[in-house]
Amino acid sequence: QVQLAESGGALVQAGTSLNLSCAASGRTFTYYTMGWFRQAPGKEREFVAAISWSGGSTWYADAVKGRFTISRDNAKNAMYLQMNNLKPEDTAVYYCAADRLGLGPERMSEYDYWGQGTQVTVSS
Repeated sequence: QVQLAESGGALVQAGTSLNLSCAASGRTFTYYTMGWFRQAPGKEREFVAAISWSGGSTWYADAVKGRFTISRDNAKNAMYLQMNNLKPEDTAVYYCAADRLGLGPERMSEYDYWGQGTQVTVSS
């Protein structure tokens, strides 16, 4: 079992930066592919970024490529999402998720555990 808790969401202005954190509990965190997803009001949840268990591979949605950076610290059971040059369209609830097998890091259905989410609001 893995329990996940996101933090760091806030109301910010466009063009600024924000760093989200995901704290994980459970001894097997190290071997999970981890991902960030987001859900804007009235829209379906969508993939944002993912990172392999070692941190050696990362994946990004086209909408955030070049602006967001995903990272993890297995010693601290933590994952991060550095978001730069934020845009109003980045406004959403951001969720972290853990995937045991890592076979489809961009597919929401592959993830086994989810956090409760943290709200990010970007004003123009």
